[in-house]
Amino acid sequence: MPNPLVLAALLLLAAYLYNKLRYKRFQQYAGIPQLPPSLLLGHLKFMGDYLAQGPADRHPDSVFIQMNNDLGRPPLMFVDLRPINRPMVLIRSHDIAEQITKASKLYPTSTPKSDLGYLEPVIGPTSILTLHGEKWKALRKRFNPGFAPHYLMTLLPCILDKTMSFIEHLDSFAKTGRDFPLVLLGVNLTFDIIGAVVMGEDLHAQHANPSSQSELIRTYRELLGAYADDKADLPWWLIPRTILKRRRLGKRIDTIVKAMIHRNQSVKSDDARNILSLALQDTKVLTPQLLDEACDQIKTFLFAGHDTTSTTLAWICYELSLTPHALKAVRAELDDIFGPRTGVAEVRARLLSPDGPDALRNMKYISSVIREVLRLHPPAATARMSTPGTGLTVRAPDGQEHCLDGMIIYNCETLIHRDPEVYGDSANLFVPERWIGQDYGSSEKDPTDSSLHQIPPSAWRPFERGPRNCIGQEFANIELRVIIAVIARRYDFTKVGLGEIKMDENRLPILADGNRFEVQSELYNTRQVTSKPVDGMKMKVKMAQLTTSAHS
Repeated sequence: MPNPLVLAALLLLAAYLYNKLRYKRFQQYAGIPQLPPSLLLGHLKFMGDYLAQGPADRHPDSVFIQMNNDLGRPPLMFVDLRPINRPMVLIRSHDIAEQITKASKLYPTSTPKSDLGYLEPVIGPTSILTLHGEKWKALRKRFNPGFAPHYLMTLLPCILDKTMSFIEHLDSFAKTGRDFPLVLLGVNLTFDIIGAVVMGEDLHAQHANPSSQSELIRTYRELLGAYADDKADLPWWLIPRTILKRRRLGKRIDTIVKAMIHRNQSVKSDDARNILSLALQDTKVLTPQLLDEACDQIKTFLFAGHDTTSTTLAWICYELSLTPHALKAVRAELDDIFGPRTGVAEVRARLLSPDGPDALRNMKYISSVIREVLRLHPPAATARMSTPGTGLTVRAPDGQEHCLDGMIIYNCETLIHRDPEVYGDSANLFVPERWIGQDYGSSEKDPTDSSLHQIPPSAWRPFERGPRNCIGQEFANIELRVIIAVIARRYDFTKVGLGEIKMDENRLPILADGNRFEVQSELYNTRQVTSKPVDGMKMKVKMAQLTTSAHS
């Protein structure tokens, strides 16, 4: 017979744990809009049910959109992922997102980023993405000169040189008619650009034979492969072998990158040759601490830089292939800037001339295309975290205040960027024209023009906002404009498989509402650390007829 005292103690413990669990599930965050939680699983069962309604490998953001819509589209929403992950508050309102990312008395450099420990093998422990406060400010100050617009313009020759190899690959695919994953081709290009402009290294990422690519690229690909379809930042105890593999590959990359940094520092020059040498030009002694920090920033730039540009480029080519009037406008703008029927050689020469920066700045419609693609298909988002007891409070549009301490605070760009209260009935459509006249830093805009619908600056945040905005956003914009200038009139891209254009009985594409081609199936994103098209954007390409006499 059980000891009565032991039995009583067990009953008391069970009652305590039950009440504790009830409090956490039903009371702790009851003031924040949420779907009805389960006592044992929180909202994990809802996540599973929603995922079952579509492709299993789709990005979690698509589930969050459904949950938010079913809840009546509240400006913020609580999602309880315990015990798999920490509780999360999902932000839909751009006003609330702005409160989180701006500087405040509580957080002078904005709310700290959430723990990115699962990404440590990729970006390192002292990444500019993870530090906050004074440490972050010092690191940002050291690397800011390398991302200043006037310095980035000096990198145009390097960007164009690497883009020529990209052109050779596209020409080859146009000749053979074979389909290919455009994201991978873009990743190779951006790896080569980043290696050259950040470290002064030729990574040979675009080499057709993988064995001829640099060891850094081969190892980096293997490391990113260890994060494939990682939807929930799963804890180590669920995937121990994967965690060990990530750490092993991360250490190998550290060794390779540090050797590159030493090579970079050993070349004495009065002129900064790349972003790394500019950041370290006043460094007399490369201490172990400085070496570790520099290594982590190189890894971070490789990760963030290759990802945003390659994915955005793929979506640009896709959206333009479906929207004939937008493609026509892009080509007309390039004709105006570079002259009609000009080929790669002429575009390259103009961009390398003294008025090359002006040519890039004159790409107004192309900039609108880039902005619109980043609105519809943001490759990444930000997650913040306020320590319990700190008192981080936000005010919702209805005036109600919410304390967000102790939760992952997820500014969900996919939701924010498709808000019909901001973008109207076309919130889910590709409409580059919505950005014409929305150049917030331009003196050309007429503030008295009442016909122009002003989009709040805080409602577009693919590079996030506030003090912690992306240091490389202008670099990414320059890359994209250069690449588009070179390829947009040279090639016609056609999607293969998911997202393929629907044809009528005469094998002609069907225009929906006169603006956009209909598709046979919807192309969707999956999560591979960041958001990427599930099939790598499988494409076919051919030489555009309007440039057949200007393919030089």
